Order: sequence, then structure tokens, then C-alpha cells
Amino acid sequence: MSASPSSLPAVPARPVLPPDAEASVHDAASLLAAPGPGAPSPSGAIARTWRRIRRERAAVAGLWVVGLFVLLALLAPLIATHDPTEQNLEHALMAPGAEHWLGTDSFGQDMYSRLLYGARLALGIGFASVALGLAGGMVIGLVAGLVGGWVEWALMRLVDAILAFPEIILAIAFVAVLGLGIDKVIYALAISFVGPFARIVRSDVLQVKSRPFVEAAGLMGVPRTALILRHLLPNVMPSLLVQAGIRISTAILLESGLSFFGIGVVPPTPDWGLMIAEGRAFITMAPWISGVPGVALAVLLVGLTLLGDGLRDAFSPRSEGR
Repeated sequence: MSASPSSLPAVPARPVLPPDAEASVHDAASLLAAPGPGAPSPSGAIARTWRRIRRERAAVAGLWVVGLFVLLALLAPLIATHDPTEQNLEHALMAPGAEHWLGTDSFGQDMYSRLLYGARLALGIGFASVALGLAGGMVIGLVAGLVGGWVEWALMRLVDAILAFPEIILAIAFVAVLGLGIDKVIYALAISFVGPFARIVRSDVLQVKSRPFVEAAGLMGVPRTALILRHLLPNVMPSLLVQAGIRISTAILLESGLSFFGIGVVPPTPDWGLMIAEGRAFITMAPWISGVPGVALAVLLVGLTLLGDGLRDAFSPRSEGR
């Protein structure tokens, strides 16, 4: 006996997704698929980034200045005329001349050689401290933005505590606890930079993870690690790199300030802050002791500021259509 069509069990109909959701799923699938022959290559992304930067005159000018200091720092062992820590009291307070191009300090140390090695130290501390602070802030921001709940509340209260104090006060406090030395200064500055980076990452993660293609990728069962590496970090990194470029100048200024106050790098390390502090006592009879590192520090900070502002303008949404 055959069953009538009305007695057969009903088969559930396939749910129909709205057009926006359907498009989001297709976008997520295409983004998660392996790159094909027509996918943009890393070299193409680098070329687009360089075109953006090249349109900003401030960024180009700052890049030239910073690049010159980086080149001098790298070539310091080759182009320095004297050992930067060698003392010769017979040549103390010598004016700039053929033997000592930028003069000597009160201990007879060559100012030109100390200036070159001081650039190497300043840039090294600046880049290292910002890199550590960026790494720590990225971890805190990612966890806070993705996990949410009480974890986000606890982490952001920690960030608020860090941001409640000026960076110079935090650096002085951490140096007082950790002690003097180059590595201690790097750690102290890195801790003071964790808060700003964490806030930026959390804010960007909250914006990106609510976009349709990220939500669709999560519904498709994409692992959390792949979601972070392929979707969140590429959208967060531009603002992080811009902030890092700005923070490097702050790190160099703070490091020089700590050494100027005598709580940073210890003598006879060639450090611009130490050189400026030493020259205060001889400002009338030997102005080059403080003047040479002071001018170098000012020019480097201006270059880094121009580079940071140019990067910010290059990666801002307003520049997309330019």
C-alpha cells in the first residue's frame, strides 16, 4: 500500500540567508582560502605602503633624517677616530680642531667618537624599549578584546593604573627598583609603553571582530589562532606601527632625561644625556660639550616626529582615496 504524499515526513527546508550574510560568508571563504595566482604578493603590499609614505613630505623628510642617524650609528666602529671611552687628561677641554673634530670633554674624551656611539646607544634603547612595550601591549590588548568579561575588566584596570602616571615618573620608579644600566633602562621604558599599546590594540580588535567577514569566519569554525593571524593582526598593525614610530622619539628623550638626572646609563658609557649633563659645568668655557649632543638629540627627535606624523597621515582613512 503506497503512502500518500501528505503522510510522508516533512523535510526541513534549507535556511535562506539574507543577501548581506550570504555575501559575508563568501567573503570569509575567499579570504580563508589559499592565495591563488592572482592574489596580491607581499612585494605588492610593500610597494603600496611605500607609495603611501612617499606622498607625505613630512614622512620622507623624517625618513632621511632618521636614516642618516641609523647609518652613522651602524658605521660608528669604522668612522670613529678615537675610542669613545678613552680618557686623556692632557687633551681635556680641547676646542674642535684637526685632531679632535668636535673637541674633547673634561676627561679628554673625543666628542666626535662619543657622538657616534651615543647615536647607536640612543637608537638601540629607543627601538628595543618600544619593541618590548609593543609586544606586551599587543598581548594584553588581544586578550582583553577577544576574551571580554572580567578578564577584560582586570586587564584594562591594570592599563589604567599604568596610564595614570606620566611616563617619566614611571620610568624613574622602575629604574629605582631595577637599578642602573642599559638593560634596566630598556625594561623601565618598555613597561611604561605597555599601556598605550594595549589600549590601541583592544580598541582595534573590538572594531575588527564585529565586522561581518570576521563573524562569518568564526561561524565557519575557523580556529582562533588563524582568525588572529589572518584577520585581526593585519588590521591592527598599521595603527600600531604609526604609534611605535611616535613612541621611539619619546623613548630616546626619556632615556636621555634619565641619564641627565644620573639615574640611567652609567659613565663612561657614551650617552647623549650624560654628555649634556657633564657640559653644564663648562658651558661658558667649552660649550661644545653640551652643544654637540644637544643639537644631535634635537635633530633626531625632530626627524622621528616628522616620520611619525607622516606615517599617521599616510595610513589615516582620509588618505585612502588619494
